[in-house]
Amino acid sequence: MHDRPTTPLFDLGGRTALVTGSARGIGFALAQGLATAGAAVIVNGTRDDTVADAVAQLRAQGLNAQGRAFDVTDEAAVAAAFAQWDQDDVAIDILVNNAGIQFRKPLVDLALSDWQRVIDTNLTSAFIVAKEAARRMIARGTGGKIVNIGSLTSEAGRATVGAYTAAKGGIKMLTRAMAAEWAAANIQANAIGPGYILTDMNQALIENATFDAWVKSSNPSQRWGKPEELVGTAVYLASAASSYVNGQIIYVDGGWLAVL
Repeated sequence: MHDRPTTPLFDLGGRTALVTGSARGIGFALAQGLATAGAAVIVNGTRDDTVADAVAQLRAQGLNAQGRAFDVTDEAAVAAAFAQWDQDDVAIDILVNNAGIQFRKPLVDLALSDWQRVIDTNLTSAFIVAKEAARRMIARGTGGKIVNIGSLTSEAGRATVGAYTAAKGGIKMLTRAMAAEWAAANIQANAIGPGYILTDMNQALIENATFDAWVKSSNPSQRWGKPEELVGTAVYLASAASSYVNGQIIYVDGGWLAVL
């Protein structure tokens, strides 16, 4: 019997990954998955305590993790974080723009301030953080990976989540704009569109019997997805395996969009 040769395609050893909004939920699962694939991960959130707790959980699993709390919608705070990493000789090779919020209200009742908060958190933050990361990736000349987190609503509208839908549709097109501008610098910018996933942000929907039944009946897989089921796609898009994949959004939704 011959030993199978190891493949470097999905190995993230020697890379550093910043995952925004990763103290819990999908972001934490992605940080854990990238670290398991060999990356040194930087956990991000808005609170020092939740970031520290997430880092401790990852380190307890033997994974390489550190943390930094900052608001991804605050351009000065983002710039300060990257300036500190420059001083510490930390180079971000992989950026996962995951931070996001949800706010449900009919468009005719939606206050401009709530609209703006959702847009800022789910769309503008990806631009702010990616701009800082890409500048450094370009200057180093070694390329990089940007993975933006979209949604089913990057493709399909849903009632009462108009601002979120607009933001996630924007993520799809921002990803394409990043590819158009940065591909020549060997930066691959792609996105993941999760389906209905079992997360804290969806807890009210999960506990709503009518909505839970609708999710299961409208999806060919007849179930909600799990955060860890997004990890394989994230590792692929963060690795050498996707070196000629650029400007794409991959939907991980159990087949929901296929049968709309």
